[in-house]
Amino acid sequence: MMYNEKMLESFSKEYAERCQVTDKITAEMFDANGVLRGLRDKNGNGVVAGLTSISKIEAFRMENGQKIPCDGNLWYRGYNVIDLVKGFEGKRCGFEEVAYLLLFGELPSGEQLHNFCEVLATARHLPTNFTRDVIMKAPSADLMNSLTRSVLTLASYDDDIRDTSLQNVLMQCMKLISEMPMLAVYGYHAYNHYVCDESLYIHRPQPDLSTAENILLMLRPDKKYTELEAQVLDAALVLHMEHGGGNNSTFTTRVVTSAGSDTYSVIAAALSSLKGPKHGGANIKVVEMMADLRKEVSDWEDEEEVKEYLGKLLDKQAFDRKGLIYGMGHAVYSLSDPRARVFKHFVEALAIEKGRHKDFALYSMIERLAPEVIADKRKIYKGVSANVDFYSGFVYSMLDIPLELYTPIFAMARIVGWSAHRIEELVNADKIIRPAYKSIMVERDYVPMDER
Repeated sequence: MMYNEKMLESFSKEYAERCQVTDKITAEMFDANGVLRGLRDKNGNGVVAGLTSISKIEAFRMENGQKIPCDGNLWYRGYNVIDLVKGFEGKRCGFEEVAYLLLFGELPSGEQLHNFCEVLATARHLPTNFTRDVIMKAPSADLMNSLTRSVLTLASYDDDIRDTSLQNVLMQCMKLISEMPMLAVYGYHAYNHYVCDESLYIHRPQPDLSTAENILLMLRPDKKYTELEAQVLDAALVLHMEHGGGNNSTFTTRVVTSAGSDTYSVIAAALSSLKGPKHGGANIKVVEMMADLRKEVSDWEDEEEVKEYLGKLLDKQAFDRKGLIYGMGHAVYSLSDPRARVFKHFVEALAIEKGRHKDFALYSMIERLAPEVIADKRKIYKGVSANVDFYSGFVYSMLDIPLELYTPIFAMARIVGWSAHRIEELVNADKIIRPAYKSIMVERDYVPMDER
């Protein structure tokens, strides 16, 4: 029988409606059975599923037995991320330094950092003809899918794919950390050429450049970038590198690792999680929302007009009508996101260099007004503030990074955190992660075919 798409579509439509009824479990049923939806309680606190020494997030402080919201803090291996960024700001790119810290638990000496950078540079190499035979084949606007496909295909070039010894896994992780920017940027060039009918150029990364510098070099036709551009992108990578074991893609990493799967499958699973718009795609929504604001608001400097637009967003009368101000609020942080606090300084410097003062002023105004509008229209249990995604999309637009690469850039950074958590899981866990689901099924007697 020949493939019939209309028949498949019609059948799927009918049975999707059945699934909507058959599989529906109400919020009241979750409450009645004491089950926390999303593994989070009504205050947004996650169910504790494990222990980690890789990073720590703080959004509340305990005072007299009560949780008090506070400015957010994020630590990598015991070091406050704001201190880490300030430590290398204006002196050197920090991605490699912080990657060393997350993977090995200590800040590197000058010699250790030099050796680590040399190892990453050596690993920044794809198999012969991989770009032509894999990346250039079946290009897609969905670069996260292309990236996942490339990672899984790399597994076929590894003779030791099933070896889960720490030495081999560490080697695989460092190779993937080095290769991820190439897979993503080359994937974009393939899409831009074969789908968008634009010119094709493939630049090889340079061993003496940092990860951030190589991303800009490989992306741009003329290979040129300013020192500030590289520093801002580097800071963005560092701030997106790790965020606790409970975020969706990192938890996915630990779940698949606990099953004994190989490194390529683990990273592919994490990528599949990250691509979701509720996780890694948020900065794209911020950029799209701001584009809509510019069309709907006649005077960007008029606070009342901007505030009115924000109210329309919450009332589902503007943009995508989802009732959200994208880039505002976070599942964990309350009063502030530390990544946004430290990143704003870089954003302002780049906006000045790019002549985007008015855009930066608009973002700053929304950062100030949005919490007021949300507090007025919503019942909230904790503070609302700008998160790192609020500014990262703006930065990527100033760096002329195409929208299709926004989430892959997140992946280029977060793969370091995934690798650290994979290694920690291998060192410590001896059980497959298997949470329980409480069944509310009703048992029934079997009905013979001729009686149905």
